[in-house]
Amino acid sequence: MNIPAGMRTGATGRVRLRALLAGATAAGLLLTGCGGGADDSASEAAHDKSVSREGAPAPSREADRGGDRLSTFALDVDTASYGYVRRTLADGRLPEPSTVRPEEFVNSFRQDYERPEGNGFRVSVDGAAAGDGGWALMRVGLATRPEPGAADGRRAPAALTFVVDVSGSMAEAGRLDLVRQGLRTMTGRLRDDDSVALVAFSERARTVLPMTRLGDGRDRVRDAVDRLEPDAATDLGAGVRAGYTAALDGLRDGATNRVVLMSDALANTGETDADALLEEVGHAREDHGITLFGVGVGSEYGDALMERLTNRGDGHTVYVSSPEEAERVFSEELPRNVGLTARDAKAQVAFDPSTVAEHRLIGYENRRVADEDFRDDGADGGEVGPGHTVTALYAVRLREGASGHVAEATVRWLDPRTREAHEASRSLGTDELHRSVRDASARFQVTAVAAHFAAALRESDPGVATPTLPGLAEHADALARRTEDPQVRELAEAIHRAVALRGGE
Repeated sequence: MNIPAGMRTGATGRVRLRALLAGATAAGLLLTGCGGGADDSASEAAHDKSVSREGAPAPSREADRGGDRLSTFALDVDTASYGYVRRTLADGRLPEPSTVRPEEFVNSFRQDYERPEGNGFRVSVDGAAAGDGGWALMRVGLATRPEPGAADGRRAPAALTFVVDVSGSMAEAGRLDLVRQGLRTMTGRLRDDDSVALVAFSERARTVLPMTRLGDGRDRVRDAVDRLEPDAATDLGAGVRAGYTAALDGLRDGATNRVVLMSDALANTGETDADALLEEVGHAREDHGITLFGVGVGSEYGDALMERLTNRGDGHTVYVSSPEEAERVFSEELPRNVGLTARDAKAQVAFDPSTVAEHRLIGYENRRVADEDFRDDGADGGEVGPGHTVTALYAVRLREGASGHVAEATVRWLDPRTREAHEASRSLGTDELHRSVRDASARFQVTAVAAHFAAALRESDPGVATPTLPGLAEHADALARRTEDPQVRELAEAIHRAVALRGGE
């Protein structure tokens, strides 16, 4: 990722940020962790569950309503909530409703969107009828193309600082062992002109390996990874601070500079401490373009804190609970995030009040953007890499007898190198909402089932009738057979586990 020279703060900015990071520690404003349970400081209230059979799960009480024709949100490609929920169910427990974020469920699956021919996004919009009362589901899909030259090494180099939690809680099977395995995989996938730094933290943080070019340092990186062992208590703040300091020391112009935080995020902290750390992460992003990628692990996991950190750091979060997932994340997900297609990407959907009586965005509660900030390029959005897709699902209630234009979806983003703004749009008409969900494409149906599953797990009062969990399990089974997709089979298995834990409800 290139940041124009005029936008960098150079050595002065680096000194300023290092001083801020150090000052935060002196003031006692960084996170000091312990071996407690998952962080729930950002837990949200329970959410409405659904609005129609085989139809549209309703979002939170703060969802868009028919009186406001615009819906605006920052793009998000996080998937950690879905991964952590699957792990919780596999352990024989129902998840806490506050850990269930519907957008991370629907964004966990491969989609069928067309890709753009050039840089930026291609917008897709489709939908299906969703039961009685004029309700429909509308799917907004945003896709980027794979990075040109990624297969033959012509992408920009990367400077990645891995910040690894080696606290005592990471000794549990499925934590540090998966992190080490993933780092070994990633080291083998990166190119000779990429650079890696390694920071480890427990009750203190230390730089295990300064920024090292892989061309002549690959063995040193592997040796450093192999030496990682669990230690004592957790000071997450010290780890993040040391990670960003190492990233600043190894900052490379013309490269993608990124911190990768690998942790169970088990920090016991008050709101003030969390906000102070978020502020420091924000300075690194704004001043130097250093973004944050979070990899969560562990049966107990600080989901809320990790999500807040990566949102503030213009990155996203994944969750790993098995060797297969570690292989997938470090051989596919993380390499895909080395490059950057769009900065501060935001979507806005404009509904036609003559045909739409009510619309509700499912999920994205903490990614909402003020409508007037959509074209304010100083307003924070999401960062999206090459080869990504982003899905947003809406429940839409049409006016009786309505026909014609329903909505126009627009995505706006900044070129990561030039900071030039671009937009792309696509519209949807009522004639595209006549088919039922069961007659829609397999990928649309997977999206609908995932959203319904998230709604059921939130354990809030339903709006109107919704598919039962056994009904969702049956539907997911059929989709797994139809798609022959292992990830859809995993979805079906997760729903079956939830059915068993709910006593067959």
